[in-house]
Amino acid sequence: MRQTKLFTKTRKEAPADEVAKNAQLLSRAGYIYKNMAGAYSFLPLGLKVIDKINTIVREEMDGIGGQEVHMPSLQESTLWQQSDRWDDEKVDVWFKTKLKAGGEVGLAWTHEEVITDIMRQYVSSYKDLPFFIYQIQTKFRNEMRAKSGIMRTREFWMKDLYSFCATEEQHAEFYEACASAYQRIFDRIGIGEKTYRTFASGGAFTKFSHEFQTLADAGEDIVYVSEQKGVAVNEEVLAEADLSELGVDKEDLVQKKSIEVGNIFSLGTKFSEAIGLYYKDSDGEQRPVIMGSYGIGPARAMGTVVDLLSDEKGIVWPESVAPFTVHLVGLNLDDAEVRDHSEGVYNALHDRGIEVLFDDRVEARPGEKFADSDLIGIPYRVVVSKKTKEEGKFEVVTRKSGEVRYLTEDELYADFGTQS
Repeated sequence: MRQTKLFTKTRKEAPADEVAKNAQLLSRAGYIYKNMAGAYSFLPLGLKVIDKINTIVREEMDGIGGQEVHMPSLQESTLWQQSDRWDDEKVDVWFKTKLKAGGEVGLAWTHEEVITDIMRQYVSSYKDLPFFIYQIQTKFRNEMRAKSGIMRTREFWMKDLYSFCATEEQHAEFYEACASAYQRIFDRIGIGEKTYRTFASGGAFTKFSHEFQTLADAGEDIVYVSEQKGVAVNEEVLAEADLSELGVDKEDLVQKKSIEVGNIFSLGTKFSEAIGLYYKDSDGEQRPVIMGSYGIGPARAMGTVVDLLSDEKGIVWPESVAPFTVHLVGLNLDDAEVRDHSEGVYNALHDRGIEVLFDDRVEARPGEKFADSDLIGIPYRVVVSKKTKEEGKFEVVTRKSGEVRYLTEDELYADFGTQS
């Protein structure tokens, strides 16, 4: 991608109505655009980051046996009435609208009812189980107040996976497999060290469910953490549970702010009984399917990376989710020889499969280019100029550490060829 062809531009100041750090930086760097409270457009750079996160999520979900589908956002009332979740007095986040042909529909805020109804057509015997279905799809929640930038919006992507098992043993095995996959996802996107599998109340279905909470000053949740023992609990569990079961005492725990980046919980047979999803066991007895639900918000994960890893200069993307690996910054491009040399380097990196954003702007000053590069946050900056051409070496700056190296052209291609 050439920066002169990128329609977005950086901004020195964040929009006046953005108070969250993630939204300020992503807006200034040209990753997102706020259309209205709780609804954002993801621009070319932002969509590339989301796609990278979604790819990691898909790889990990596929790796534990997940099968991807896509379900509709439009929801008729019948299924939700069966599960007693249509009434606005009981679920207050619905967006609902009238059909011209008559009747009322809602915009899905989750999909337990829908997937359970689908599975009635495909499950009849214990031999059909277990299996695990997921999607990455748009959800809508009529939040009273959208806040925290892209972390809490009214329209958002969600990876929601649903498990269908014949026995509690099958369910427990998958539950743990999914928890491990979640930790790998957070490790791969760069926030794993600060993310804890956090004990939460399991409600009517199980003693505990689990949230994945990332410790961050910008967080809107409160958790209690023993970093030594690697245990975290939320406020409800702290107040109600016997912590000795978790191997900690209250004195071990320190209060921290956090961002919830994922959750996993058992559903038991609530939805299968309400919707009518049954199977016959090996004795021919009819039993309700045991279910679980597992969620991750890709945009929320993106915002968490920005909040957690940015510095005073701008965004600092991990290589795994960065929109590009290299930011090739061309200086002295009004010199024809330097420009030809820069174009050659850009093409050579591109031909080697290295993702490159080429700052080919002629009129922008060096300081402006370097400030934009820091703000955009691509992992490596490679500077091409009259000086580097004459010296036969490129200045390579690592965004995260600030390390500066000087590499020959062959060393440059070898270095990034290995990294990519």
